[in-house]
Amino acid sequence: MKKFTSLLLVAALVFAFAGCGSKDGGDGADAKSEGVMTYEEYVAAALDSEVVIETYVQAKQSWWENQATVYTQDKDGGYFLYNMACSEEDYAKLTQGTKIKVTGYKAEWSGEVEVIDATFEIEDGNYVAQAEDVTSLLGTDDLINHQNKFVAFKGMTVEAAGQDADGNDVAFLYSWDGSGQDGDDLYFNVSLNGETYTFTVESYLCDNTTDVYNAVKSLNIGDTVDMEGFLYWYEGVNPHITSVTVK
Repeated sequence: MKKFTSLLLVAALVFAFAGCGSKDGGDGADAKSEGVMTYEEYVAAALDSEVVIETYVQAKQSWWENQATVYTQDKDGGYFLYNMACSEEDYAKLTQGTKIKVTGYKAEWSGEVEVIDATFEIEDGNYVAQAEDVTSLLGTDDLINHQNKFVAFKGMTVEAAGQDADGNDVAFLYSWDGSGQDGDDLYFNVSLNGETYTFTVESYLCDNTTDVYNAVKSLNIGDTVDMEGFLYWYEGVNPHITSVTVK
């Protein structure tokens, strides 16, 4: 259920942005430069067409073989930059809030809209998005319009994610089917108003040394939780969670 298949990518965490939490503030996202798309123009662009955007780094997922995967956002929407051309030296410069101009191609993978085959240049400016509460949009058609933004979900209930080897219900699984081990992605289920959703701690974004990874490992079925993360999509809503707080 993830595009990275090589375990060697774990090494990218040495260089990854160690956010895995929230940070508010920023100087505000300014107007677009000449020749740069607005978010609305980006949304309207056809798949496989070239896009030129200005956006701000919110978190870094991985760097490997001069390619970076980055979560970014401006004041209007989020952009997921997948395997963007990036030297290790430039990757270190992509700190949270950094403004970049990106030229690439709009693509879609299992519902996730992203920018691929991209290059970028760093520009002046800084913006850190506050988490937008989208709890009330779960189960609605409008939720996908917030794809890739930094968002919050509040007051949700932890449900059983599966069963352990002894047949006991458990609150999380290593990998989507429980076949993984410590250090792999964590999958857990949360519910609201009778509907259950699967959320993920993406191990390349937040590895097993981070607070959120260990918070999910400590969850109990029935806990009420507030969460923050990036509104990723995989055959439906599949947020990449960066913060979990038990109420």
